[in-house]
Amino acid sequence: MSATAPRVLSIVIPAYNEERFIGTLLRQIAAVDLTSLGLVKETIVVDDCSRDRTGEIVAQQPGVRLHRLTRNSGKGAAVRAGIEMATGDYLIIQDADLEYDPNDYAPMLRPLLAGDADAVYGSRYMASGKKSGQSWAAYLGGRSLSLIALACTGRYLTDTVTALKLFKRAQIAELPLETTGFELDHEITARLLARGARIVEVPIGYSPRTKEEGKKIGARDWLIGARTFWRYRRG
Repeated sequence: MSATAPRVLSIVIPAYNEERFIGTLLRQIAAVDLTSLGLVKETIVVDDCSRDRTGEIVAQQPGVRLHRLTRNSGKGAAVRAGIEMATGDYLIIQDADLEYDPNDYAPMLRPLLAGDADAVYGSRYMASGKKSGQSWAAYLGGRSLSLIALACTGRYLTDTVTALKLFKRAQIAELPLETTGFELDHEITARLLARGARIVEVPIGYSPRTKEEGKKIGARDWLIGARTFWRYRRG
């Protein structure tokens, strides 16, 4: 009798002008061992038409699938392209900028593998509040979007804007996703909650970067995020 094939975790990484960080991130991901959980990794980088060496660096990494968008289309569009490419049993979305630690994959996977969740969000705020180096605008913007989500969906999550989200791949692949920017996070959350999905939060680490280091999200994205929660509150 042949051994059971391991299940696969697809890691989708949207990247735009991340030549400073992407190589380090991919090496960190390669070092994460999930065999004790019966999993192997499928790493997919979607280069959102970067103007720097992001794609070139990714292409040099063994075992990494690279997809280049022909025009700059937004983080959400890159994530959606990665979801379409993924073949795993589970799927995690990982930012390319080293703010989030791939070593948090294992604690996030455990409730999903145990059948206690349909999706798992890595929360930056369950164990503590504002992080060192994080601007007050970013902190208060994220926390206030949790209240917007509560008002629109009836469910309170401590960190709806976390960029480390884990799903059953088939479940997220069947969502009729439409948005193309940072607001895709909120569309996914609203659609899942409208369908009765069990979203569990797990505390994770977080190392915020500054605008000078390439932080791309801003105040306008807060307004778009709030509107997105309202737009998709019924799924």
